[in-house]
Amino acid sequence: MSPPLKLALVGHTNVGKTSLLRTLTRDVEFGEVSPRASTTRHVEGARLSVDGQALLELYDTPGLEDAIALLDYLERLDRPGERLDGPARLARFLEGSEARQRYEQEAKVLRQLLASDAGLYVIDVREPVLAKYRDELAVLTMCGRPLLPVLNFVASASHREGEWREALARLGLHALVAFDSVAPPEDGERRLYESLALLLERSRPQLQRLIEDHEAQRRTRRQAGQRLIAELLIDCAACRRSVAAQPLLEQAAVNELRAAIRQREQRCVEALLRLYAFRSSDAKAADLPLLDGRWGDDLFNPETLKQLGIKVGGGMAAGAATGVGVDLLVGGITLGAAAALGAVIGGSAQTLRNYGERLKGKLKGQRELTVDDAVLRLLALRQQQLLAALDKRGHAAMDAITLHAPQETLWRQGKLPAPLNVARAHPEWSSLNPGARLEEAERAEQVERLCSEIALQAVG
Repeated sequence: MSPPLKLALVGHTNVGKTSLLRTLTRDVEFGEVSPRASTTRHVEGARLSVDGQALLELYDTPGLEDAIALLDYLERLDRPGERLDGPARLARFLEGSEARQRYEQEAKVLRQLLASDAGLYVIDVREPVLAKYRDELAVLTMCGRPLLPVLNFVASASHREGEWREALARLGLHALVAFDSVAPPEDGERRLYESLALLLERSRPQLQRLIEDHEAQRRTRRQAGQRLIAELLIDCAACRRSVAAQPLLEQAAVNELRAAIRQREQRCVEALLRLYAFRSSDAKAADLPLLDGRWGDDLFNPETLKQLGIKVGGGMAAGAATGVGVDLLVGGITLGAAAALGAVIGGSAQTLRNYGERLKGKLKGQRELTVDDAVLRLLALRQQQLLAALDKRGHAAMDAITLHAPQETLWRQGKLPAPLNVARAHPEWSSLNPGARLEEAERAEQVERLCSEIALQAVG
């Protein structure tokens, strides 16, 4: 078994070394990220493993603060008649008192790079190309270790990527990689590890394993996120509240439903954040508009009618099924139909056990409150937006994601996915309803179907 590849993250102070390491390790708690200079004062390490095998060790180092003076000092270390190479010159420097005093921070960086297989030279491409950076590279190359420049913050509108590429080429550094630690490109890690493999051919198998594991984990996270969204939507579509047809009671029930749906969405937000290893404060759902409820329609949706027809065929008299029952369902409740239906329900409680109470409630003036189709569509789009944002978000990002309502035309058009219409007729599928039965095979089947539709929308 090969030992893990050791990489030192080196560069000027405050260029995003810790930020890059957070993103590569998916650890928002690693080190300290701050706009203050010299935040990292000591070497800190992290390890990446696959199936229990350590493949890569990453070391965050302090920033180089005075490379110009250090380079001048190093060039004066040769004794008369000597012409030391880089590693020998650094060895002499590290043995001296200056490495423990004036250049203590720089000495920590050099010791770690010498103990590593290669270095990632992190560059903030928003900064102009200055002489101090060229001197840093001159000092670092004395270690005799391969250096891969990493162009950080390339997603910024004020980046100077072209200037940096030209400057690095003039120094003979043609292998480099652009990688934004706040908003990393989808193939960013693949390109980083492939670039390293060009410099460290013997480590190519380890780096390839990291690439494959990273991409497999990304697919798994995305599928798990789509399942969380599907569970949210099934929960909300199947949610049902019964309330007396009185304005005050209706408004109170609407407010309770609004709070329940809002809390359920926030639980989905928090679950997605945990899935992607972000903080609970990294995203917050804004208030949901248009949560005024739908009244009564679900009692007569096609899925309910289909199920009721199955129940009727199993026990109710054919005449009642094709007469009073159908007349009621398609024509609305009339006084005569209500009286006839009351008799049917009274004698057929077993057959109509899932719907009898609801029909009785209708006769007594009860109204059913459910979640509007537009709100379901809004929930779906907001959570898919969050999932897409998290999939592209680096773990060094500091700004919270705010979930706003998409434009009205986006979520009022088209039909709801079929699994949500099926869920309308199954209040027992919602964790927001009393007596929920969430382990039913049919519910699981509809969740899977909805997951597939969400995945197709994401691809489209």
